[in-house]
Amino acid sequence: MSRTRFTDRTVLVTGAGSGIGRTTALAFAAEGAWVVVAGRRRAALDETVALIEAAGGTALAHTADVSRADDVAALVRAAVDRFGSLDVAVNNAGVFRGGPLPELSEEDWRTLWDVNVTGVFNAMAAEIRRMRTQPGGGAIVNVASNLGAHQQVNGATAYAATKAAVTSLTRGAALEHIREGVRINAVSPGASDTAMSLQPGETEEERAVRMKEQSPLGRVASTEEVAQAVLYLASDDAASLVGTDLVVDGGASL
Repeated sequence: MSRTRFTDRTVLVTGAGSGIGRTTALAFAAEGAWVVVAGRRRAALDETVALIEAAGGTALAHTADVSRADDVAALVRAAVDRFGSLDVAVNNAGVFRGGPLPELSEEDWRTLWDVNVTGVFNAMAAEIRRMRTQPGGGAIVNVASNLGAHQQVNGATAYAATKAAVTSLTRGAALEHIREGVRINAVSPGASDTAMSLQPGETEEERAVRMKEQSPLGRVASTEEVAQAVLYLASDDAASLVGTDLVVDGGASL
């Protein structure tokens, strides 16, 4: 049975050109949302829009670099100008740079923080400014990670630090803005069916063998499974969840 939890609601998804972001955008559209897909690569965003429209949904592509506050402000304006409101925002854009900390370049360090942390800060600031003016407020879901606040692994220290910061930003902003009608939570995926979970030179088949040993669940999560966690937190079904960090990692961080 089809669900329509987001009919006539405007949903913004950053990092929507591939992976979890694309799957999440498709899932919102399937439940009736008008979806604004954002990212830096226009061709990838256009592919996401085409997939949504082919399934009967409505979407708008808008290029933006979340590390630039002006870009994100323009993105929110574009969403409101096209659809009249901003009801849900999913701050999914992120990058990974790995390796032992002493070998990580300063450029990689800055890139991680510019995109993963400053990007979420910029996005939330623009989204909250709009949502708190609306009678119905809004819901924000940040995509953090099971690495950081929940778990550490070798070779991902810098990345984990940025994602722990996302968890902290989520909790603090949730407390500050719930009385203004803006409800903020996070989803923290573990290894999922995206290129980011592949080790250098590893095939998907080799990853499947590795995950049978490393994950209590015995496999990576599908992007659809992560997307459904995002939709739940954004929906009225989760109306009393404020500042929650929902871990979707098959038990890896237990």
